[in-house]
Amino acid sequence: MSPRRLDVTVRDLPLAVSLTAIALVPAWHQHGTRLADLVPERPFGLVGVLVVAVECLPLAVRRRWPTAALALVFAGFTFDQLLGYHTVGGTALAVALVSAGAHAQRRRRATMVAASAGFAVLMAALDRIGRVGAADVVLFYVSLAAFWGIGSALRVNRLAETERTRHAEEAARAAERTRIARELHDVVTHHVTAMVVQTEAARYLTAAPDRLDETLAAVSDTGRQAITDLRHLLDVLNPGHGGELRALVEQTRRAGQPVELLEQGTPGGAEATIYRVAQEALTNALKYDHGARTTVAVRYGPEEVDVRVSTDGSGVGTTAPAGGGRGLRGLHDRVGTLGGDFAAGPEPGGGFVVTARIPVGATS
Repeated sequence: MSPRRLDVTVRDLPLAVSLTAIALVPAWHQHGTRLADLVPERPFGLVGVLVVAVECLPLAVRRRWPTAALALVFAGFTFDQLLGYHTVGGTALAVALVSAGAHAQRRRRATMVAASAGFAVLMAALDRIGRVGAADVVLFYVSLAAFWGIGSALRVNRLAETERTRHAEEAARAAERTRIARELHDVVTHHVTAMVVQTEAARYLTAAPDRLDETLAAVSDTGRQAITDLRHLLDVLNPGHGGELRALVEQTRRAGQPVELLEQGTPGGAEATIYRVAQEALTNALKYDHGARTTVAVRYGPEEVDVRVSTDGSGVGTTAPAGGGRGLRGLHDRVGTLGGDFAAGPEPGGGFVVTARIPVGATS
């Protein structure tokens, strides 16, 4: 069982246990749903406890296994009615229907047909052993259908929210690629232009070997710098870069930056954006605070991920601009598009800090 599924079950368990406990209180017997005027033929006893348990406890897995939970709850409700207990545990049927309508992914139509058929069989059985009013049957069926409809409406809203998030992610990716394209253009134009000018100048320096060597060395250095910059930008386009946070930290350590990685919780989404935030922040640390102690802290929560990358200001390098460079501005736009928050700036005691709050489900 995955941690996220376990969390859902744990969150749903209190309702199941509480409703079971209430339904077992003798004073609450005969105070629940009554579809037929039946009187229990036997004391509540162990049979009654089993009926209530089957009727209420499956609510603990109503979001993990919504169809199975509904089937069990309906079975318990059926025996509750046929045996004439009429406990408040019948409320579990409404909860199970809402959950099934909201969370059932497969065979939804078959589930609806099966539930309707089960209801018809129950009404026929109750009518044989007790008096069931037609108006009551219709009203109760309409109520059950309404509970399913509420769950279905919740499901539609959730899917719509997921679709909006997906469009936001696509817009963020498009904006990121546009930014990278601009940076690629700048890198290629700057370095290649410099190489062309230096190469042209070298044609006229054949009579001065020292200056010729110096010019060719400059061409070589410019080419290496162009390759380094291009690799940095193209690495962002690597589809697998999102899950390599530890590799990024290790690579930064090899470059001479003492980096500590702190992770809390279990990853559950937004890995690509987390990587990009850490990558840009560590790149700035190498440039502007090289050799400083650096901390990458990532806290994975159930609804959002918090990222904080900071240096202590003990390194060497040029002073970082207060507002950050183009990369940080691009990340600000990207995280904002996904519905999160992003900030970057100098620390009061020295150093630089980058923070981001990224909603879970923002997978890119």
